[in-house]
Order: sequence, then structure tokens, then C-alpha cells
Amino acid sequence: MVKIFIGNLSQHTEKDEVEALFANYGTVTECAKYKNYAFVHMEDRKAATKAIRELHLHKLGGRPINVEPSRGKNQGPVKLHVANVEKGFSDELRALFEEYGSVTECSIVKDFAFVHMDNSDEAMDAMKGLDNTEFQGC
Repeated sequence: MVKIFIGNLSQHTEKDEVEALFANYGTVTECAKYKNYAFVHMEDRKAATKAIRELHLHKLGGRPINVEPSRGKNQGPVKLHVANVEKGFSDELRALFEEYGSVTECSIVKDFAFVHMDNSDEAMDAMKGLDNTEFQGC
């Protein structure tokens, strides 16, 4: 489950409008609208990441909305060690991990890599989703 913050909403924007917008990307498990902001909970991290990327600055009710992951407790950056990768594929490795969240750094050293992600929930989802996955034939 991923919690998303939506800011700069018009006070006239309804909860149902916000929920419907995010439902185009995946299952919305919860939606709460306040004065000019809202929180949406999405079931799947990949769907949430795509929604965040595509809906940030999207115009809703005539206003560009701010869409970003909600920053709760224990959401600090995480450095992951990735084994069995070859040099020369940093961009591809970064893209693979970015399906799960924001990657701040990705560097391959010899036959392993370090991938730095913005928060622990995204890093945990990436570990679960990518563990023992074949990458570039390795």
C-alpha cells in the first residue's frame, strides 16, 4: 500500500474526482480530501509510482496539482546492494528500480551495484519484486 499526497487542490474539487483520477492507474483503497489537499492510498507500488509521475502538475479543476509520495515515519533513504550485474548497464538497472520508486544514485562496481532509493518502503518493495530476477542475462 502506498500513500500519496495531493496538494494545490481547488476547494471545489470533490473527493470522488480525486479518487476517479487515481483509479485510472490502479486500485485506490482509500481517499480523503481536505480543504486544498488530499491523501490517496493505492494498493500497488508500480501503479502508484506511475500515477505520481504522470499526474504531478496535471490540471484538475483548472489548477496544476502537486502529486508526491506521502512522507511518513521511517521513510529515509536506503542503500541496496545488488549482486551479479555487469558494468555498462547502470541506466537499465536504474530504470528497473525506478519502477518501484525514486532512485537517487545507481552505480555498478565490478560485478555488483549499489542502488540508493529515497525511502525504505520503496526499497523493500523493490527487493521483494526484483529478488532473484534475471538481469541482462545474469
